[in-house]
Amino acid sequence: MRVTVDGVRELRFDDGGPVTAASAIAPLGDGWLVAQDDATAAAWMRPGGVVPVRLLPAVEGHDRFGEVAGTKHLKPDLEVACPAEVDGGPAVLLLGSGSTARRMRGVLVRLVDGAPAVAAAELGPLYTRVAELLGTPVDQLNLEGASLSADTVRWFQRGNLAAGVPSASVAVPLAALVDAVLGGTDPAVVPVTAPRVHDLGEVAGVGLAVTDAVALPDGRLLLSAAAEDTPNAVDDGPVVAAALVLVDGAGVLAVAALPAVAGRVPKVEGLALRSSGVGWAHLLAVVDADDPAAPSALLELAVELG
Repeated sequence: MRVTVDGVRELRFDDGGPVTAASAIAPLGDGWLVAQDDATAAAWMRPGGVVPVRLLPAVEGHDRFGEVAGTKHLKPDLEVACPAEVDGGPAVLLLGSGSTARRMRGVLVRLVDGAPAVAAAELGPLYTRVAELLGTPVDQLNLEGASLSADTVRWFQRGNLAAGVPSASVAVPLAALVDAVLGGTDPAVVPVTAPRVHDLGEVAGVGLAVTDAVALPDGRLLLSAAAEDTPNAVDDGPVVAAALVLVDGAGVLAVAALPAVAGRVPKVEGLALRSSGVGWAHLLAVVDADDPAAPSALLELAVELG
């Protein structure tokens, strides 16, 4: 497998402000919705520009969160963006990473007469069930990615080998997730099944861990993975390597390093499939710069699957 970077651009809103801490990306209408894990708003990237979409109300008066400001513990940490449909119209399901109650929320963005309409819900009981099935303490949850195959979401725990937490995943029906966010289903009864452990190897003694995933038409998955030297699910650390990993079920078929971008390892946190064919795939990827003042990067990736 081989990965090339065909394009790089900075993500900025129409007013010039940076799109920061990009953590997930999914198609919405004629564009793409990009989650920011340090904010209560997403960025809707369309042919005519990039506009904010409020996802959640301010938390204790804050709409942005960071370590320097002492507000990192307040952030909703939306790390998953999954394409969905509601009443036959396009939508995006966003999910928090877990580990704290503030990070156990789901948000649904759908288009009503061409404009975003947002619903949100607390999903704590669902996260508790995911943790139980994975055999992971709730405070070690770091659910950072998801792929959609047919009507099933495979939801990925990033893991941290230094903390003894492997990368893993579970299967959840998309319709039940959407209905739980809309208030029609008790989060405690959303089915959670088919746990898998994903051993992606390590680089320089640091384990590769899943940051996002996309499903290919043949049922295989492409995972983005980062080797980040951090002791837990909350603190950032130096990223020593990043890669795309082709998997079939729990089996690893191929691993390809992501090329450096502007001399740095690109910490890809969100993937979306643009197009694919026999032996190839074109992706969009968003990169978290781990810098609250720096705009996130959008990468166009070409993958030779081999």
